[in-house]
Amino acid sequence: MEPKDTTTNEAFKGFTNAACPFLPCHPGVEREFNCLFCYCPLIAYECPGPYQVFTDRNGLLRKDCSACTLPHNGYRRSWKFIQRWLEKPRIWDGCAQDPKRIKDATSER
Repeated sequence: MEPKDTTTNEAFKGFTNAACPFLPCHPGVEREFNCLFCYCPLIAYECPGPYQVFTDRNGLLRKDCSACTLPHNGYRRSWKFIQRWLEKPRIWDGCAQDPKRIKDATSER
């Protein structure tokens, strides 16, 4: 098995599950729909994707990322996006999305 950084086969970067009854679950995806990050690995972290904050029935603050297309928009593009944000993850503090904090996090990368 080749390491990911030396292989020319990029199949590990995504797939589209055409049989999924929820496809397309996020309208507005411009490229091939990437289902690899069906459950976004950034759910617990600060990220630039649009999200709303809500309180669940147990009183916990949660992120609603249903308006976000970043982890689904093309195989290569979404792979690069997720990898970049996981290089220096910042734990989500439960606050609503603030464009200034996202800008600060982006400039650190």
